[in-house]
Amino acid sequence: MDLVSGYKGVVGRMFGNENSGSNEDSYVERLLDRISNGVLAEDRRNAIIELQSVVAETRAAQLAFGAMGFPVLLSVFKEEREDVEMVRGALETFVSALTPIAHAKGPPNEVQPDIMNTDLLSRESESISLLLSLLSEEDFYVRYYTLQLLTALLTNSRNRLQEAILTTPRGITRLMDMLMDREVIRNEALLLLTYLTREAEEIQKILVFEGAFEKIFSIIKEEGGSEGGVVVQDCLELLNNLLRNNTSNQVLLRETIGFEPLISILKLRGSAYSFTQQKTINLLGVLETISLLITGVPETVAGKDGNILTNKTVLVQRQVLDNLLLLGVESQWAPVAVRCATFRCIGDLIAGHGKNLDALARKVLGDPPHEESALNSVLRIILRTSSVQEFLAADYIFKCFCEKNPDGQIMLASTLIPQPHLMAHAPHEEDVDMSFGSMLLRGLTLTENYGDLETCCRAAGVLTHVIKDNLSCKEKVLKIETEAAMSPLGAPEPLLHQTMKYLAVASSLKGGDGKSSTLSNFHCQSIILKLLITWLFNYPSAVQCFLDSRPHLTYLFELVSNPDTTMWIRGMAAVLLGECVVFNNNSDAGKDSFSIVDSINQKIGLTSYLLKFEDMQKTFRFSSAKPDQPRKPLTRSNAASMSEIEDVDDSEESDERTEEHSEEHSVLSSIFDSQFVNFIKSLEADIKESTLQIYTQPKSSVAVMPAELEQRSAENDTDYAKRLKVIVRKQHSEIQDLLNRIATVSGSSSKIGDGSEQEVGNSEETLRKNLQEVSEQLEMAIMEKSQTESDLKSLSDAYNSLEQANYQLENEIKVLKAGGAVPPPDIESIKAEAREESQKESEAELNDLLVCLGQEQSKVEKLSSRLTELGEDVEQLLEGIGEDVELPEDDESDEA
Repeated sequence: MDLVSGYKGVVGRMFGNENSGSNEDSYVERLLDRISNGVLAEDRRNAIIELQSVVAETRAAQLAFGAMGFPVLLSVFKEEREDVEMVRGALETFVSALTPIAHAKGPPNEVQPDIMNTDLLSRESESISLLLSLLSEEDFYVRYYTLQLLTALLTNSRNRLQEAILTTPRGITRLMDMLMDREVIRNEALLLLTYLTREAEEIQKILVFEGAFEKIFSIIKEEGGSEGGVVVQDCLELLNNLLRNNTSNQVLLRETIGFEPLISILKLRGSAYSFTQQKTINLLGVLETISLLITGVPETVAGKDGNILTNKTVLVQRQVLDNLLLLGVESQWAPVAVRCATFRCIGDLIAGHGKNLDALARKVLGDPPHEESALNSVLRIILRTSSVQEFLAADYIFKCFCEKNPDGQIMLASTLIPQPHLMAHAPHEEDVDMSFGSMLLRGLTLTENYGDLETCCRAAGVLTHVIKDNLSCKEKVLKIETEAAMSPLGAPEPLLHQTMKYLAVASSLKGGDGKSSTLSNFHCQSIILKLLITWLFNYPSAVQCFLDSRPHLTYLFELVSNPDTTMWIRGMAAVLLGECVVFNNNSDAGKDSFSIVDSINQKIGLTSYLLKFEDMQKTFRFSSAKPDQPRKPLTRSNAASMSEIEDVDDSEESDERTEEHSEEHSVLSSIFDSQFVNFIKSLEADIKESTLQIYTQPKSSVAVMPAELEQRSAENDTDYAKRLKVIVRKQHSEIQDLLNRIATVSGSSSKIGDGSEQEVGNSEETLRKNLQEVSEQLEMAIMEKSQTESDLKSLSDAYNSLEQANYQLENEIKVLKAGGAVPPPDIESIKAEAREESQKESEAELNDLLVCLGQEQSKVEKLSSRLTELGEDVEQLLEGIGEDVELPEDDESDEA
C-alpha cells in the first residue's frame, strides 16, 4: 500500500531515520512475520496476543504497527473469519493501536500514534465496511471489540467514518440492531451512536426511521428513569443529538410517541430528597431535551418558528410547567445546577407564547393557607438566593415574562404599593403574604448594609423588566414614594431619587471583610444604571423628576470622569446624562437641555464626553455581545463539571479564581445582552446628534422672529432704530460665539470618529442655513423700514401742504364772516393786461425769428460766394429749392 509506505517513512523519521533499528520496530516486525507466515495455528495466535500486548504498552510499538501491521491484520478479517481467536486478537490489537497511552508523555509537538493510526485506518472505506460486517458474527467478543474499534475511530475521525457508514449497505441498521443485544453490547452501541449522530442530520433521520425513539425511551424506563445510571445519560445524549436543530425529527417525536415519556423522567419519585451526581446529570439531560424543543436555532427560520410554538403548546398541555415549577421552585433541596436549568426552561417555555404566559401568571404554589403565586416564589428566590447563577437564571424568567407582554407588565406594576414602615422591615419569614409589588419594593429599600445593596440591585434588575418599553408602568413607578431609609428624617421621596442614592452607595460601600468589593460593586452599579437608562428612555416626566435634585447631575459628572471605575460604567453614565438632553422638555433655567449641554462642556469637555461612548463600544462587553447562543451540549466529558455549580461563601477565601471569573462573566453577559447593547448603540447616535446640535445652537438662538423686528405701538422712530441696532449687535456677538463653538467641535471631530464628524458637519450646515435665514429676514425688515420711512415723509409733506391750504381757506372764511367786502375782479382790465402780455410775447418771438433769418441769409451768401469761386453755377443749384422748403414752413407755421 502506498499509504502505508509513506506512513512508514514518517515513523522512521520520528525515530531519527527510516531504518531506526529500534527494539520495538524489529520486535513488531518479527511478530507480524509470524502471523502472516506462521505454519502452526497456535503459534500465530500466540504472536497476535504478544503483538496486542506490546502495542498497548509503548507508543513506539503503536507507530511500528501502524507502519507495517494494518494489511496483515485486515487479511485476518477477510480470510480467517472462522478462526474466532485470531479475529478477536486482531480486533484487540487495532483497539490498542487507536487508544492513547496515558502514561506515555512526549514533547508537545510530537505526532500522536493513536491519531495517525486512526487516520490511516479510516481512509480505506473498505476497511469500515469490513468492520461493520463483523457485527453479524455470533461471537460476543467479536461484536464487542468491533464496536469499541468503531468508537475509537469516531473519536478522532468522525466525519470520515460517518460518510463511510452512510455509504455501507445496512450499516446503520446493523448498529441499531446492537441496541437489542446483550446489555454490554447495547451500552457500547449507545456510546457509539452518540458519537455517530453528532452534527449528522442524514444519520439522525435514518436512526429515527429505524425506531430510535422507541428504543431509547424503552431503555430509559428499563434503567429506572432519572434514578438510573450512566446508560440513561447516554440515552438522553443520543436523544438530544437526534433532536438538535432537526425539525423533522421533533415533529416525528411529537406526533408518534408524544412528549409524555420525556416528561415522566422529570417526575421525582420516592427519593425526591436525594440527588446523587448521576441523578443530577440525568435531570440536566432531560432538561436539555426540553430546551432543544422550545428554543430552536439562532438563525431562526419561519418554518421552524411554527414548530417551536407547537412544541411549547403541547408541552404545557402535558403539564410540563407544573413539573418544572416543582423541580426548580418548590424543591429547594435540588442541586443549584438543576434549579438553574429548570428556570431557563421555564423562561424559554413562556417566551413569545401568550397562552403559556397566562398559564404561568395563574400558577399558584404551596398548600392552603400558605398558597402564593409562582411569580412571587420566583421573586423570593431572586432576592434571597446565595447563588449568583441561580439569581441570573430566576431573573431570566421575569425577562421572558415581561418581554413584549404589556399586559403582564401592567399586572405586576399594579401591585407596586408601598407598605407601612413596620411591614417593609418585617422579617423575611413574614413575606409570604406579601404581594409581588410589596416584596419588590421591600427589596428596593436599602440600609447601610452591603447585603441590602445586593438585594436592592437584584430587585432593580426585576424592576427593569417590569417597566421596559411600557409607558404606563413607568408612570406608575414614577409616582411611588417610599420612606427613605438613608434620609435623616425618613421623609418619603420618589423611588427614582432613592435609586440614584443607591447608585452612589454602590460605588463606595465596603464589603464584609473591610475591603472594597470592587467586582460586586461594579455589578451593582451596572444593574442600577441599566434601570435608570430604561426608565428615562423616551419619558420626559422621569427626566424632569431626575433633574429635580441637583446632586444627581453632579454625581453623574463625577461618575463619567471617574478614572477608578470601568469604561462601561463611565459609558453608561454618559448615556444616562445624554438622555437628560434628548428627552428633556423642561424650560426651567438650569434644567433645560441647553443648560445641561453647557454644563457637560464646562465640567467634562464635549470631546471627552463624546469619547466615553467610543471607549464603551471598544470594551469586550459591548464588542463581543451576540444573540443568545445555544447552550453547550451535555456530554460524558463535561457532565461532571456542568452538574457542580456550587455556591461560593463570601466570608471564605476562595482559591478558585476561574470560578469567580466565570461568575463575573455570567453576570455581565446577563446585563449586557445583545438586545441591550443594540439599544445603547442606537440611543448613542441620537445623543450625539442632539448634543452637537444644541451645542452649536444654544438657547439664546440667533434666529430672530419677524415679529421682533416690527415697530411697537408706543415706540417712536428713534427708539425703533436704536432697538434694531441693539438686535444687530447682539446677533453679531452670538454669531461670533457660534463660530467659536463650531471651531471647537470641528477641532475635536477627528478624535471622536467618523460618525461624530458627520454629525458635526450636519450641525455646521444647519447653523449656516439658520444664519442665512436670519440675514434674509433682517434685510427684508430693513427694506420694509426704509420704505415705511419714505412713505411717512411723503405723507408728511402732503399733510403740510394741506395744512397751509386749509389755513388760507380758514382766513378767507373768517373775513367773510366778519362782513368785510372783497372787491370784485375787473374783467376788462384783466383782458387788457392779457392782450398786452400776449402782444409782448409775439413781438419777442418775431424778433427771434428775424434774427434767425438774418443768420441764415448770411450763411447763404457766404456759401454762394465760395461756390462761385469754385466754378459752380449758383443759380442752377438754387432752382427748385423754394418749392422744397415751402411745405416745412407751412408745417412749422401750423405747429406754431
